[in-house]
Amino acid sequence: MTTILVPRQSPARRRPRSDRLDSLTGLRFLAAFAVFTHHFTGVSAAGGVAHAPLLFPYSTMGVNGVGFFFVLSGFLLAWGHRSGTPARVFYRRRAGRILPLHLAATVPCLWVFHLWGGVPFDLASFLASLVLLQTWFPDVVPMFPGNGVSWTLSVEVFFYLLFPLVIRGAYRLRTRTLLALSAAGLVAMWGLNWWAAVHLSPSRAEWVMRLPVTRLPEFALGLTLALAVGRGLRLPLRPGVLAALFAAYTVGYVHRDAWFAEAVADQLAWSVRPLVALFSVAVIVACAGREREGRRGWLCSAVMVRLGAWSYAFYLLHQTVNRLILDRWGRPDPTNLSVFTLLGVAAVVVALSWAAYRYVEEPARRWWARRQPT
Repeated sequence: MTTILVPRQSPARRRPRSDRLDSLTGLRFLAAFAVFTHHFTGVSAAGGVAHAPLLFPYSTMGVNGVGFFFVLSGFLLAWGHRSGTPARVFYRRRAGRILPLHLAATVPCLWVFHLWGGVPFDLASFLASLVLLQTWFPDVVPMFPGNGVSWTLSVEVFFYLLFPLVIRGAYRLRTRTLLALSAAGLVAMWGLNWWAAVHLSPSRAEWVMRLPVTRLPEFALGLTLALAVGRGLRLPLRPGVLAALFAAYTVGYVHRDAWFAEAVADQLAWSVRPLVALFSVAVIVACAGREREGRRGWLCSAVMVRLGAWSYAFYLLHQTVNRLILDRWGRPDPTNLSVFTLLGVAAVVVALSWAAYRYVEEPARRWWARRQPT
């Protein structure tokens, strides 16, 4: 693979452009849908809302959609950053973007999971989830308190707190230095996963790999590539080829225990997050590059852009809808007809996401923005 580097520019010209990239908005929905599919089909034939042998076990890779979100978050924040923006302004904007819908989506979770569903409830753990600190504590009850999927927001908040400091330092570093640091972070992530799996209990190892500081290499990778592309880095990547490679990797990964020796299978399990991060940033850069060259594909269509705009609501609401269906109608026998059930439930969640975006997320964001200091 060849790269083309333009001559080093002055700091003012090396900043990435802040133009909008619709293809990345469309990718957001695909990542959210991958997480939804994983939760819907479950991690075994006895799990999920409705198990579909046609999708399982490949649908389990959807859990890594959250890693894609972390990489994309770093890329977009760096891509749209304006030099000179005070940290307090950045923090206020981020708070207005994520908190209103997070708090609103937690309300139905209380009813569906705890009041009706009987999931164990701990007040301190629930309060930690409201203020998005739950991932820092190993013994919260349940393992994902409040709105369970909001653990990723707890990780994102940590990224947001660091970003104004990190971006200033990143501007001063050469592209090769940033790439080397990002590579070192991914290797450290792999090594930590290896160490945790060997030395800790499964539950404690899972908590370690959810810690915000542990997921920082994914965010840093996205930030690094945004700066590198803004400085002129060109990677001749094709989204279709990357999708085919990722599909092949997924097949090998989910069948690792049956196809490979134990040592190889273990390494595939411990390296999945860094490798998914590399696939994610490659797809992001490929789609961004094509769009900047004027080649707008189906990800830039009006439908995908709208779905991408609703994807935050889709992500926050989908597991509550899944649990509601499971408690109300129970889990059916495994069958491939469950694929149609999955699509129907997804359509319901999309409709709810549109309503949440139009009547909660956007009005709250505009209200918040009007009250920011000039």
